Amino acid sequence: MSVPTHGAPRAPFTSLSLARILTVSAMLAAFTGVVVAPVPALAKTPPPKAVFDASAVAVPDRYSADTAQQIFAAGGNAVDAAVAIAFTLAVTAPDAGNLGGGGFMTVFMDGKPYFLDYRERAPQQATREMYLDDKGNLLPGMSAVGHRAVGVPGTVEGMWEAQQRFGKLKWKLVLAPAIRYATDGFQVEPWLQQRHDAAAKTFAGKTNFDAYFSNLKAGVTYRQPELAQTLSRIASDGGREFYEGRTADLIAQQMYGHGLVTKQDLIQYKAVWRQPLTADWNGYQIVTAPPPSSGGVGLIQMLKMKADLKQAFDGLELNSVPYIHLIAQIEDRVFADRQQYLGDPDAYKVPTGKLIDDAYLAQRADEVKPDEVPGAAPVKPGLGDTAPEKAQTTHFSVVDKWGNAVSNTYTLNGDFGSGVVVDGGGFLLNDAMDDFVTKPAAASASGASSAEVNTVAPGRRPLSSMTPTILLKDNKVSLVIGTPGGSRILTSIFQVMTDLYDFNMSPVDALAAMRFHHQLLPQKTIYFEPYRPITGELAEQLQAKGYTLEGQSFNGDVQLIRIEGTTPEPAADPRGVGVGRVMH
Repeated sequence: MSVPTHGAPRAPFTSLSLARILTVSAMLAAFTGVVVAPVPALAKTPPPKAVFDASAVAVPDRYSADTAQQIFAAGGNAVDAAVAIAFTLAVTAPDAGNLGGGGFMTVFMDGKPYFLDYRERAPQQATREMYLDDKGNLLPGMSAVGHRAVGVPGTVEGMWEAQQRFGKLKWKLVLAPAIRYATDGFQVEPWLQQRHDAAAKTFAGKTNFDAYFSNLKAGVTYRQPELAQTLSRIASDGGREFYEGRTADLIAQQMYGHGLVTKQDLIQYKAVWRQPLTADWNGYQIVTAPPPSSGGVGLIQMLKMKADLKQAFDGLELNSVPYIHLIAQIEDRVFADRQQYLGDPDAYKVPTGKLIDDAYLAQRADEVKPDEVPGAAPVKPGLGDTAPEKAQTTHFSVVDKWGNAVSNTYTLNGDFGSGVVVDGGGFLLNDAMDDFVTKPAAASASGASSAEVNTVAPGRRPLSSMTPTILLKDNKVSLVIGTPGGSRILTSIFQVMTDLYDFNMSPVDALAAMRFHHQLLPQKTIYFEPYRPITGELAEQLQAKGYTLEGQSFNGDVQLIRIEGTTPEPAADPRGVGVGRVMH
């Protein structure tokens, strides 16, 4: 398709602070360079009556919080704000925010739950053994770094689908903050430089990463003119420009002769509206991610098994040795099922209903014993491993005053994805192919083995742990929650929800509490975060019980909003630099 030239030049814009934006119309003029009609003319339908006292967000950085505030000021709803946040993070958090990745969005809109799968797909030329040499040995790094690691991106299509279906504002307005950050720049934080420096060592000599990101240094005002042009094309021509227009041509040119993604792959890509997983728990209704996420199934399994084991948990101190021991046994069963049964539902019949069935989970919970010796008996899937999954993802939670909510988790997979930047486009491409089992029947780096359901196949979506979740009480939003963290995602969300509802903690305290992780393999291993390491007497007692303790190199970054009554209470994880903000 042809791409028209862009409109009038933008008005000068020297500050991104909200103080400069005195009125909605002034803000729109600053963003677009043209004077527009008052905001009500932009709305597709008149706003419904307010349900909550305010709108709120919990987001990974201050720039995306400012973006959300601008969108709400313009009359936007939760989906408008979520889409604007996603595009802003593609500029200000290029390690995980993205145009060239994919993810999941759980939506509660006008009293109904929805789920949008915009996960990446394997290119049509992908094959089951594409990462093996002629002797069947894995080719090191090929699925994680460089062109052949790239799956067909889904983020832009996902944002376009969501905003066209549920948004109130004009598409151009929703992208305007991201365009401005790409054009005028943002100040690089020390954490982003640290992630850059670590990734640059991995990508050195293998990709064009440093040609674009070598100046990502703390304190620098970082501008991305090519990315601004890409965002402007998408703003002008709609989300399909990324898949059919000039941007698609740039991606295909970047891939040609090196990777597998073609223009035809891009044209064929579609986001998929799926039925969200729902389950009753503790007087609430859980709304969460179905396959190809494993996270929603695992989260429901953990919450329900713990409830079934109420008698065993009664009186146990949070994160005490007997408490951790019981949770570890629950997690063994969740990850045994994950490795055996979960994959792309379009390629394989996933027994989702059976896996979250109350009777089945009661039976599984009955296998959990307080006096069980760790690792003494192998835990098997209950109805008859997964590929290693990287932790560098990002999540944000949004609630609007009309009672709508978005929980969105999306990713490039590893930090800065494959390290491949689209020349002329200015954005990174994912390494989502590494989320497949790249050596079938082999143990993965994370220690989990794998069934056939997550092997590479043309058009297949790789299994994910991303678990954007909404909790409802009497069909009103009560909690919006999610986190990055690879396979730690579901165990982290489970622990924060348990802290909130079983231990009656405040959101701030629930986020600050210690979190640990255990999965089926490696056996008897408890992982802890740098933020709250397991040390001293607790460590000694767990080791005496038979567990091995291992520190992981990363922390989670849970972003949540709890609503009690009509007042949203957002909270950002103290492990990160996120922002919780209420917007009246």
